[in-house]
Amino acid sequence: MPDVLPPPEEKARTVRQMFDRIAPGYDRVNRVMTGRRDQAWRRELVRRLRVSDADRVLDLACGTGDFAEIAREFTPHVVGLDFARVMLQGARRRKIEGVEWVQADALRLPLRDGSMTVAVSGFALRNFTSIPAVLAELARVIRPGGRIGLLEVDRPRNPIFRAGHTVYFNRVVPLIGGALSSERQAYRYLPASAAYMPAEAELLGMIREAGFERVRKQSHMLGAAQAITAVRA
Repeated sequence: MPDVLPPPEEKARTVRQMFDRIAPGYDRVNRVMTGRRDQAWRRELVRRLRVSDADRVLDLACGTGDFAEIAREFTPHVVGLDFARVMLQGARRRKIEGVEWVQADALRLPLRDGSMTVAVSGFALRNFTSIPAVLAELARVIRPGGRIGLLEVDRPRNPIFRAGHTVYFNRVVPLIGGALSSERQAYRYLPASAAYMPAEAELLGMIREAGFERVRKQSHMLGAAQAITAVRA
């Protein structure tokens, strides 16, 4: 479905407008498409990062605040940041006490150097215009010894699982998303956007080059999703 992918110079604007359009039904569609496992993956990742009340957590590309809400259970210091205004409006409506919501670009985080100890992001990497630039910004705002946790789509290694995943992701997901949100074009883009994801070795290499170490990957849903953790050197 390459026809739904915008040219590089239009990607940021197109993605922001798309997420603003799908914001009202975004959470419901995610829960249906993953059988609510997306929330379990977020919670598990926060626990793997050992978030405590001493941490300052950034939920990057926070959307309607799923990660921020979970992180808030472990620390009172949470910032949710997204560039899509309507998504942030949805996050604010959740009235999660103590979370600071910020509208900004992941390429230019309005945060001081070393001001955060943890950053999490859910299914956002492929929507950024430059993954290395975003990782560099995370390395700037995370203090040494701080941790990051990234959830993203992936491709199963097993050929049988991969074939099933391809059918589900490229054909079923657009049908479900379009039916539940009436935004068929957006839910054609989201599976197609997996093309923006670098191969595993390249992605893990990008994370290390940005200034992180102890990079670890865990697979979910038979390899259809991945959770990556790393520590700021």
